Amino acid sequence: MNLHQDLKKGIEEGDFRTIARALTLVENDIEPSTDLLKSLKIKDTLVLGITGPPGAGKSTLVNAITNNLAVAGKKIAILAVDPTSPFNFGSLLGDRIRMSQQFNNPNVYIRSIATRGALGGISLKTLELVDVLKAAEFDLIIIETVGVGQSEVEIAGLADKTCVVLVPESGDEIQNIKSGLMEIAQVFVVNKADREGADVFANNLKKLVNEQHQAIPVFKTVADKNIGLTELCIWIVEEKIEVNKKRKFLIGDKAYKIIQNQKMKAIDKTKLLTDVQEALLKSNFNIYQFAEDWLKHS
Repeated sequence: MNLHQDLKKGIEEGDFRTIARALTLVENDIEPSTDLLKSLKIKDTLVLGITGPPGAGKSTLVNAITNNLAVAGKKIAILAVDPTSPFNFGSLLGDRIRMSQQFNNPNVYIRSIATRGALGGISLKTLELVDVLKAAEFDLIIIETVGVGQSEVEIAGLADKTCVVLVPESGDEIQNIKSGLMEIAQVFVVNKADREGADVFANNLKKLVNEQHQAIPVFKTVADKNIGLTELCIWIVEEKIEVNKKRKFLIGDKAYKIIQNQKMKAIDKTKLLTDVQEALLKSNFNIYQFAEDWLKHS
């Protein structure tokens, strides 16, 4: 049996070591990742996207949701999407540390991945890694995205359910919420709801939702104290969501990203940056001329 068939078998059996190896190969474009992706039987595993501004307690909420559902016997995969540094292409990978108590849980698999410059927090690699996890035996896949605000609408194209996490201090921004996050949210969670102003903020959020004539529930939680998690977890597992009407367009966008990635494989980004630095020393430097010339000779 060849390597990609061995990997496929291990993924389907839910072997965490095989899943980890497959994800590494896919994330880094190491063969046989291409054959593996083409051979996977991708299931309709529920994907929960969790997004929101920095400091909202997304990682703590993910940890609390995982605790509650794992106790109920659910097998859960977590993809924590971390920001990539534009200077060294490294990732902070801090969510693993914050969710360290899950490491020894046989029903929980955690993976941190970098955004690779995707502003919406979702890179092509995220799409591919989710497909690998969908081929394994998980009941739920949770994706926690980078907290960069309203540019995170891309999560809607990947998740079956999208949870927007806010805190009472977000009250001043409530008018901005409807211009972006309202389009992608299928549930709002007001976390750290033991803080002052939480009830007022949650009520204002509910009014805003009603004004938009949308049936978006609003839950209040205190994730680090496991308050309000029961109702939220019931919604996650049991609530039926209307099939995303934009799905065919989102699948088209996914195909575009896959083709774009194939076209870009020949581009050596390190060499590109080196060449840019050298070209900048010339007094007649023009970025558009540089790009055209570089493509001709690369």
